Amino acid sequence: MSLNIFHIVSGKKWSGVEQYVYDLASELKRIGNYVEIVTTKRESIISRFRPLEIPISILPLRRKADFESPIRFARLIKRGRNIVHVHNVKDARMALIARRISENRNTRIILTVHTVERAKKGFVHRMIYNEIDGIIFVSELARNEFMINMPSLDLSKTAVVYDSVKRDPVEIPAFDIRSRYCISPEKKLIMFHGRICEEKGISVLLRAITQLDKERFHLVLMGSGEVKYMGTIKAFIIANQLLHNVSFIPYQDHVQPLVAQCDIGVLPSIVREAFGITNIEYMMLGKPHITTNNGAQPEYIENGRTGLLVPPGDYKALADAIERLLDDEALCAGMGEAAKYEFDRNLDYSHFMERITGAFK
Repeated sequence: MSLNIFHIVSGKKWSGVEQYVYDLASELKRIGNYVEIVTTKRESIISRFRPLEIPISILPLRRKADFESPIRFARLIKRGRNIVHVHNVKDARMALIARRISENRNTRIILTVHTVERAKKGFVHRMIYNEIDGIIFVSELARNEFMINMPSLDLSKTAVVYDSVKRDPVEIPAFDIRSRYCISPEKKLIMFHGRICEEKGISVLLRAITQLDKERFHLVLMGSGEVKYMGTIKAFIIANQLLHNVSFIPYQDHVQPLVAQCDIGVLPSIVREAFGITNIEYMMLGKPHITTNNGAQPEYIENGRTGLLVPPGDYKALADAIERLLDDEALCAGMGEAAKYEFDRNLDYSHFMERITGAFK
């Protein structure tokens, strides 16, 4: 019996979860599965999934009093052998109701937990956790934190599957960062890419670079952020005379050709990362990088060998780590090489696919 895989995406904007689903759906289709996206009527989301050339079903997916979605979804899973992949408890509840309506016992519901948070304690949530067929966590940290409030949950229905990232096609063009922003070849190009927000430690990073010799580096912040926060950090840059040392690159659909141009990567999150896709993009491209030690990062980064780990919020420790890489070419080269080796051996997308399809069974 062939396998039908339904990915439910109810987010209001494109984020890491949606990209996770996009990449996974693409690969599942490529290896011969029937794949369908189930989402809400948001053109900003729908248009991003259209290039996959797979069916897209539109449901209300409301937070409360949504009787329509499970009834309509039940029709989609009425027959066949189905996997329903959800990414939050609300969608898991809808899928469970739809499965009961459909009366199709060949439908499995899998939840992926992308955050570091404890399971909800309420009766409804406990029922959902016990009734779904599997829970995938993106790190051991995510699973351990979740299980604090669900010690009775059957561990055999859980799995840890590290996130991964697909390689961009080599033909994707990219502008030359140094030329566009007039960056001297003598300066090391330091990069952060991702959401530009307080949680990612951007303010800490900017404080850290005030401790460094301005003649030695140029920092590029690539991504988008809230207008108010962007205004705050730009004011800091002006007040600390960093205008010639910091440049902004707007959000890019394909970051890898640009990341490949940096000398040092930085992800100084002050919150616990459930995994940290930015880190493994640096690793995949053989870049030495610095991140914090408060999330899942120590699970796949060996401090001093495949990356440097610093305490969150400690701008002086971050400045010392950056200076260490600025001073030591051999360390940078060896760290980048070791990081790439670790990515290829354990974190490549082929490994992710093997593990996630195993968790679907």
